[in-house]
Amino acid sequence: MGLWPWTKRVKATVRTAVRVIRAKFDSAQTTPDNMRHWANADYLSANAAARPEIRRTLRNRARYEVANNSYAKGIVLTLANDVIGTGPRLQMLLGDGEDAGLNGIVEKEFSAWARAVDLSGKLRTMRMSRAQDGEAFSLLFSNAALQHPVKLDCKLIEADQVTTPLCKLPTPMFVDGIVFDECGNPKEYHVLDYHPGDFLTMAPLAYKVIPAASIIHWFRKDRPGQSRGLPDILPALPLFAQLRRYTLAVISAAESAANIAIFMKTNTPAGGEAAEVEPMTEMEFSPNMAVFGPEGWEPTQIRAEQPATTYDMFKREILNEIARCISMPYNVAAGNSSGYNYASGRLDHQTYYKSIRVEQAHCEAVILDHIFDAWMAEAVKVYPELAGLQGWPHQWFWDGHEHVDPAKEASAQAQRLASNTTTLASEYAKQGKDWESELRQRAKEVALMQELGLTVAQVQPADEQPANKDEGTDEKQQSKAA
Repeated sequence: MGLWPWTKRVKATVRTAVRVIRAKFDSAQTTPDNMRHWANADYLSANAAARPEIRRTLRNRARYEVANNSYAKGIVLTLANDVIGTGPRLQMLLGDGEDAGLNGIVEKEFSAWARAVDLSGKLRTMRMSRAQDGEAFSLLFSNAALQHPVKLDCKLIEADQVTTPLCKLPTPMFVDGIVFDECGNPKEYHVLDYHPGDFLTMAPLAYKVIPAASIIHWFRKDRPGQSRGLPDILPALPLFAQLRRYTLAVISAAESAANIAIFMKTNTPAGGEAAEVEPMTEMEFSPNMAVFGPEGWEPTQIRAEQPATTYDMFKREILNEIARCISMPYNVAAGNSSGYNYASGRLDHQTYYKSIRVEQAHCEAVILDHIFDAWMAEAVKVYPELAGLQGWPHQWFWDGHEHVDPAKEASAQAQRLASNTTTLASEYAKQGKDWESELRQRAKEVALMQELGLTVAQVQPADEQPANKDEGTDEKQQSKAA
């Protein structure tokens, strides 16, 4: 009798130990309601999902949309102009020793070479190609006709030409025109002599094997193991189509309503007394003329109900969703800031500017440093004084972003410098300028002004005060609303 409670506890312990906990995730359940939504979800690898025929279809559709949709064209152009701008500028960092004098020589000659090959224009084209094609290729080669002592040149190649025309299945060592080594690094590229869509192509299967050191391949790697790029505007392609169809439907409805000036209707029941009128009969109306309609029929004016009140809202939401996949705010994508105030405009641009800085850093690592290394390897043959340089430390400057309110920015900049929370190098870098070059230029200007007897006025930006009480209150209300 005394053992019964202990036995009961043992049995309870055993039952607890064998209990199985089953956890469920709603997104992992397949139900009749979500079966069609998840029907296209697959288990393919990055390279298998982006097969050559899939990428070809996506490229063709993206190019078609960019060529025929003004919003798509504007978004791609704006993205290229904001990321590349007028082009990157080189600053050498050889230090203060004997090699310091070579900084200016390298910067000057590289800038002249970049203008000769139109480097900034090619970079903008590459950024546009990456947005609509998913990737951009450039071939480094020697161009004897180049108007610069350094004969290195860049030739852009469309993604369609980087492929192997022979029937060859993808493997971990080979993916559609790219051959990799044991470590996964590109070893060589197969480049067609002509574009496969060129009607002048005589030998579509002819291609060259080019070492990886001579090819620049710029794309965004969204998945580990991904070897070829997909269009940046890929998620927005169906939305662009919806936007165009809806706009055309609204125009068609408005035109149909506008084509009928007067609609004749009768309230007389069937069999009642009303003039016999042939269905779909048309009647011509002349200006300043009184017209009597048939007996029993009443004229009605067609009301123009297109575009509907939801038309602007629909376009705004679609454009907002389209621009989100490239981190672009709505007002930049639409080219319209009428619904923005100062605070909300700055807030929306913070994410966009951060994505641009990320793009520029990626461009430096993948394209510019590769080009600069190749350029220096050729430049030492032309300029012997550069032969002793080691490492070639450098950095790149890009165009700065214009501030919405320059007066406020100047005041904030003066406060940061006064409190030693920033440096002149950082402030000039935000504007895409080299602080050493700017200070030297400013020193020349001040010296010339003193020589000519002109006064150098140095005015400290004053703290801004609202012009009146209402103006300050309105700005606070806008910031609070944002």
